[in-house]
Parts: sequence; C-alpha cells; structure tokens
Amino acid sequence: MSDHRIAPVVPDVPAAPVEAGEAVTSVFPVVAHEPPYYAVVFTSLRTEEDTGYNATAERMGELVQEIPGFLGEDSARTPGGLSITIAYFRDLAGIERWRQNAEHRKAKEHGRAHWYERYSLHIARVEHSHGFQRADR
Repeated sequence: MSDHRIAPVVPDVPAAPVEAGEAVTSVFPVVAHEPPYYAVVFTSLRTEEDTGYNATAERMGELVQEIPGFLGEDSARTPGGLSITIAYFRDLAGIERWRQNAEHRKAKEHGRAHWYERYSLHIARVEHSHGFQRADR
C-alpha cells in the first residue's frame, strides 16, 4: 500500500476552456492500492448556480483527508458539465464516517438545493488494482 493520501496537483495548461472561477490544474491518478478497498463514484450535472461551490468543494477536499481510511480521489469534468469524482477508501467504515460528517452533510443539503441538477452515487469494492508510470518522465 502506498503512503500517498491524495493525488499531487500540478499547474497545467487547460485542454479546454474553463469557466470563470475554476482552477486550472491537472492531477496525476491516485496510485494503485492493495485491494480490497472501496471506490465511491459521484457523477453529477450542476445547475447554473455556483455561488460558493468552489470554496465548498475545496473545503470538502481538505476535510475528507482527515477521515481514517481515505486513500485519495480522482476528479474530472467534461466541457458539457458532467462531473465525475471517485473517492477511494480502505473500508466501508471510512465511507460511513465521511457520510456522517456534519460539515459534509450540510454541504450535501446545500448542493441538492442549489448546485446540482442531478447526481448519482455508486459504491464499489475494488478487487484488482495496478498502475503504470512511464520511466522517462
């Protein structure tokens, strides 16, 4: 198992135009961990309302790192607005701690009321995991 808790973020040139207020970053994929562990897949389509969204998303990113068993997260957004975030946890207990976190619950309520047109959440057990990194980079 890796000792990396989150994927490193590095400045990058955007591949597509970004919306006002969005950070221009690129991330490396979360490293492969020793299975089994869990992936929480959050797929969403946002509304036009974004007041406070970036600050809340940044805070949630900081807060989830405090959850025992959190392994990291990958996130992407299409030009059409579909967002996918995958958070990895060592066990179901970590997912439950995150689900029950009071600040996270408040952000979810606000998100349903203001930021999300629709979303889906899937929890999957990871049975196999491996990674690759080109040696010359």
